[in-house]
Amino acid sequence: MIGVARLLWKPALILLAFAAVALLVQASGFDARAAMASAGSKGPLVFVAVGSVACALAVPRQVVALAGGYAFGFWTGAALALLAEVAGCAADFLWVRILARQAALSFLRRREGGRLDRLDRFLTGQAFTATLTIRLLPVGSNVLLNIAAGVSGVAAAPFLLASAIGYVPQTVVFALAGAGAGLSSGVQFGLAAGLLVASVILGVLLLRRRPVPAPL
Repeated sequence: MIGVARLLWKPALILLAFAAVALLVQASGFDARAAMASAGSKGPLVFVAVGSVACALAVPRQVVALAGGYAFGFWTGAALALLAEVAGCAADFLWVRILARQAALSFLRRREGGRLDRLDRFLTGQAFTATLTIRLLPVGSNVLLNIAAGVSGVAAAPFLLASAIGYVPQTVVFALAGAGAGLSSGVQFGLAAGLLVASVILGVLLLRRRPVPAPL
């Protein structure tokens, strides 16, 4: 069983690091939202493009959501971040499935051994619900799961759809934190931290009902 502390440490560390960076940026006088606004219609497109590549190359998706909320505000930032996250997931999955399946399989077998077989059975047996369960938990590597899904027998449509839905809670939490970084009261940042704790507790409760393989 994965404990609450193990589920919380990574996103909590990301939140704390972002808070420190946001304070430094504010002290420098740089206005991220003004910079994005000055870019006009290209700003969101550039953000999604860069965010997609970042997610595909293993930058934590929480960081992309934080950046989206900080640069564009909560609603727009969350939507753009979610689009970037899903695009990065699809890029990893399709690249492995179409172009690099054997190479990726060899890499994962060397790295993960028997866990890969258990994850393959879990994903292919119940593609949508299995993927959704894993995505709701802030543990493991997003990119490694994308690659593992690419080499497995899981169908693309349920995997990508479940990933998109599973990304929503943490994207909302971190975009809210990013949007609140410029508030002197820190209300939104505190609310995001509270929602993160609540979502992790919910994840633990779900795990007790539906155990999943150890995260990659």
